[in-house]
Amino acid sequence: MTDDFASNPDNFCYRHPQRQSFVLCQRCLRTICPQCQTAMPVGVICPECLAAQQQAHVATVTRMPRRRAPGRASSALSTRPVVTYALVIVTSVFFLIGLIPGFGETVRGLLAFSAEWAYVQPWRLVTVTLVHAGIWHVALNMLALWALGRSLEPLLGRGRFLALYLLSALGGSVLTALLAPTTWVVGASGAVWGLLGAMFVIGRHLGANVTMIAVLLGLNLVLTFLPGSGIAWQAHIGGGLVGALLGLIFARTRRRDQQRRQVWLLIAVGAGLLVLLGIPLLLSH
Repeated sequence: MTDDFASNPDNFCYRHPQRQSFVLCQRCLRTICPQCQTAMPVGVICPECLAAQQQAHVATVTRMPRRRAPGRASSALSTRPVVTYALVIVTSVFFLIGLIPGFGETVRGLLAFSAEWAYVQPWRLVTVTLVHAGIWHVALNMLALWALGRSLEPLLGRGRFLALYLLSALGGSVLTALLAPTTWVVGASGAVWGLLGAMFVIGRHLGANVTMIAVLLGLNLVLTFLPGSGIAWQAHIGGGLVGALLGLIFARTRRRDQQRRQVWLLIAVGAGLLVLLGIPLLLSH
C-alpha cells in the first residue's frame, strides 16, 4: 500500500479506518465498508444518516420491542452481489433457451456478435455475452463471473460493477470488429476478462497481493493463443484492456469531489469505443 493511499481517509471506512472500501454513503458521501452499509432506494447509506432519517420520521407511538437490531437484514442484503447473481442467472437462462430446437437457434442468431451486423443491430455489441458455444463454455464463464463478482461488486458498488461488465463486453466486441470483422463471436469472455483486468489494477492500487490474478491472466492468455483453440482473442484482449482502464479510473477517482468526474470518464470510455467502432465505416467511404 502506497503512502499516498494510506494517508487518504477517503480510501477507508470512516467508522472502521482499517477497512478499505470503494463504496460511498449516498447522503453524506463518506466511505463506508460493507458492515456499515444499509440499502435504501437511493443506494446505500451509513449508520449515522440512517439514524438521522429514522429520527426525522419518528412516530409518537409506543414502539414494540425488536427481536433484532434495526437495519441488520438490510445491511446484509446490501452486501450481496445481486448484480453478479442476476447476470449469472440471465446468461444461464438464455443458454437454456438456445437449446430449444428451432426457436433457440433463432435467438442465438439474433444475439451473437458479428461486425457486419453490429452497425444495424447494435444490441449485439453486449448481447454476445448471452450466447455460448456449449455447456463447458457457459459453465467456465459463469464460474469466473461468480468468483470475481463476489469480490468486485461489494468493493465497487452495483452500478459501477454493472458498468464495468457492460463496457468490457463492448470493448471486446469493438476490438473484434476492428481486427476480425468477418468473425462471429459468442460468449461472455470479453466481459470476464474486463473483470480480471480491473481487479488486477485496483488490487495493485490498494497494495494487495495480485500474484494469483496475474497468474490467471497469464494462463488465460496462453490458452487464448493456443493453435486450434477457436478462441476469439480479440474479444479477450479488448475486454481486458477496457477493464484495466476502468479499474484505473475507479482507483483514481475515489474522493468525494471526484464522483462526477468518474461518471463522465465512464461515459467518455463508452463514447470512445463507439467512435472506434465507426472507423471501418469511415475507411470504406
